[in-house]
Amino acid sequence: MTLAIISHPACVLHNPGGAHPERPDRVIVIEKALAEFAFKQPVKFYEAPLATREQLISTHEKNYVDWIFSVAPRKEVISLDEDTWMDPHTLQAALRAAGSVPFAVDLVMTGKAQAAFCNVRPPGHHAEYEKAMGFCFFNNVALGVLHAINQYGLERVAIIDFDVHHGNGTQAIFQHDKRVMYCSSFEHPFYPGYDAESDNEHLLAVPLPAGTTGKVYREAVKAAWFDQLARFKPQFIFFSAGFDAHQNDSLAELKLVVSDYVWLTKEIAKIAKRYADGRLVSVLEGGYDLDTLKECVPAHVNAMLM
Repeated sequence: MTLAIISHPACVLHNPGGAHPERPDRVIVIEKALAEFAFKQPVKFYEAPLATREQLISTHEKNYVDWIFSVAPRKEVISLDEDTWMDPHTLQAALRAAGSVPFAVDLVMTGKAQAAFCNVRPPGHHAEYEKAMGFCFFNNVALGVLHAINQYGLERVAIIDFDVHHGNGTQAIFQHDKRVMYCSSFEHPFYPGYDAESDNEHLLAVPLPAGTTGKVYREAVKAAWFDQLARFKPQFIFFSAGFDAHQNDSLAELKLVVSDYVWLTKEIAKIAKRYADGRLVSVLEGGYDLDTLKECVPAHVNAMLM
């Protein structure tokens, strides 16, 4: 069995501006670190396909998809909100990022890979059904989840979102879909906001105050997620993998270190092995300190392999 690593050169071309934290260097340093890492299993690198229109409208409102295509600039850089910018390469990058996750699902479901990591940008977990925000245009993980459900008939899929920002888009898309258990940990109060009243038995949030250490983090997510996941018995598990809760990331104020990401990944991999035949796909979300990404991403990906 192999580990699949999926990316595309278009993901480097998308450039919202020199001062923007969601910059091309993120995938460049991760690609180099993954290529040099000694993984437990053989690695195969793939180029991400374009997301199809059918996949996009399985997740997003049709008019919203049409609008994103219509506003994509040919020369200039435009803003969709104060954080979310499009240049002439952004649409292609977003389509490759979105297309990577259904492709990863296919590789895992057909036995061509045990697990997969999508080293793609722009990220996706803030993208709502009909709204771009927070650097995100299409909800990459949601596309993969719905592909797993619609293409392979899965009835229970889990998402583990450990980005420092709440994945409002993912939660909104699956708010009333009991086939999907969404487990999220994030700093609170913080962008983009969080309403505890929106939680339910399949939306399991772990809001964390600034300064939370790895020890406290581990206790909190273990208490909130692990028994619930065991009862849910997921048939496939996705990671929305944001590394901006690391203590060296300047965009937030949580205090995780690489061993915390490895611990969480291994614990989730045990659950995947027990209930989902080990099926795991991880997708890059946040994480803006380049040295942190170089250290944490390969360690996280390696920890998925049982």
